[in-house]
Amino acid sequence: MIGESQRPVFPFSAIVGQAEMKLCLLLNVIDPKIGGVMIMGDRGTGKSTTVRSLVDLLPEIKVVVGDPFNSDPEDPESMSMDVRERAARGEPLPVAATKITMVDLPLGATEDRVCGTIDIEKALTEGVKAFEPGLLATANRGILYVDEVNLLDDHLVDVLLDSAASGWNTVEREGISISHPARFILIGSGNPEEGELRPQLLDRFGMHAQVGTVRDAELRVKIVEERARFDRDPKVFRESYRAEQEKLQRQIASARSSLASVQIDHDLRVKISKVCAELNVDGLRGDIVTNRAAKALAALKGRDKVTAEDIATVIPNCLRHRLRKDPLESIDSGLLVIEKFYEVFS
Repeated sequence: MIGESQRPVFPFSAIVGQAEMKLCLLLNVIDPKIGGVMIMGDRGTGKSTTVRSLVDLLPEIKVVVGDPFNSDPEDPESMSMDVRERAARGEPLPVAATKITMVDLPLGATEDRVCGTIDIEKALTEGVKAFEPGLLATANRGILYVDEVNLLDDHLVDVLLDSAASGWNTVEREGISISHPARFILIGSGNPEEGELRPQLLDRFGMHAQVGTVRDAELRVKIVEERARFDRDPKVFRESYRAEQEKLQRQIASARSSLASVQIDHDLRVKISKVCAELNVDGLRGDIVTNRAAKALAALKGRDKVTAEDIATVIPNCLRHRLRKDPLESIDSGLLVIEKFYEVFS
């Protein structure tokens, strides 16, 4: 569990309803290569609460001690330049296990705070590249969460697009250039009333979850009561969900370790691509993400083979934000995806 000295977080398993959003988040923790999730929905539907409650469930990863970029001691691709040089010299790298980090990107953040800064004075006087790492460095191999992502400044969106595309962040200042790995799960949430997201940024999110307000009166009462219990005594409330949280943690850990052995039949792959092609989805990202998400779901359910049912569960979330917008179309794009799915898979 999270250190109780920190601000107590509402437990993930205590969140009522919102199954689609919860599933998208869990699949991304199991397979970070899915590429994050965009959560769109009404105000006050528990979007930020759910994302922040993920902190408790995040698994541990191995990192090089004292490295600000959470370098992976076994994978040269996600090592910072400094660690890579030390490894090349044959130095033993001290390794520690640490929880995956979750970094909040505030809307008002400056570009320097996000990318990091180069200390020009130190560079000129001492001749060393003095780099002050930013939020992207902290988020490497972790989660970067942007609340109200559709209100984010355009220049920060460009920075995010850049590092999400290449997996590296490069800072150029006064003729000095520094690069470091910046591979993160990008999670964004927002309210569609406040404006649409730029298509390039939307396409960077692997999955897209729609969140609606709960209409069932009984469920609403349950949500209000649970929230009141949490506010009254967070420690006792978290304790009452400890067993469920630990069970979910074990499930995630076993899904992560068995993910590599999950198989998906060739004809299922062909059908996925056929759905994408017939829906006129731009690019191949939709096919790739649907395959990954279906495998992660099978792993979460403890199976080593993907079924058509797994694909039906994830395909609307993987494709709904990739369809071309038709201003005259009133039907929800998620329903269009499901209709096409049943047409192809029957």
